[in-house]
Amino acid sequence: MLVLSRKVGESVMIGDQIELIVLGTEGDTVKLGIIAPQEQRILRKEIHLAIKEANKEASDSVAKIGDLSKFMKKNI
Repeated sequence: MLVLSRKVGESVMIGDQIELIVLGTEGDTVKLGIIAPQEQRILRKEIHLAIKEANKEASDSVAKIGDLSKFMKKNI
């Protein structure tokens, strides 16, 4: 993990196209601005993890339906 200290108004570059800017702080909250190409998907981590979990559950459900279909074909 890379740990950096930045002041309000300072930024960090991620590659050549993504800039992360410290906009301000309020108590223990940091406000960040992100400049990135429009096609770059940017999500809060908790949203990213929720989507990953939902996709896994959907994939597992499809696999179970496939298994059930194979079982039914063999037993009909």
